[in-house]
Amino acid sequence: MAQKVKIILEDDLQGGPADETVRFGLDGGQFEIDLTTENASKLRDALRPYVAKARRVQARTGRGGGKQSSSSGQARNPETAKIRKWAKENNYDVSDRGRIHQEIQEAYYAAMKSGK
Repeated sequence: MAQKVKIILEDDLQGGPADETVRFGLDGGQFEIDLTTENASKLRDALRPYVAKARRVQARTGRGGGKQSSSSGQARNPETAKIRKWAKENNYDVSDRGRIHQEIQEAYYAAMKSGK
């Protein structure tokens, strides 16, 4: 039997469907939040005066500030290609690039553990 999993984002502030995931950093932490277009716009508007006056910095790599690698995420996780291939073969909605949703990764690892 084929299965198809659809990931639905929910607005983290108000509930209901979200349109996008917004990533931002503050005080050394990196965050992401799922928001409607309206709430994402409100967040950007609230941050705009601070961003306009701020200095842009290079992201820290956690390796002593050395040169950042230009390698893809696949080099960091060699299983990425396997997960995408498995997901497509099992009718999961997964893109060819970018982040693989946690639910899909968990389903992949569960299937590998059970030998499916």
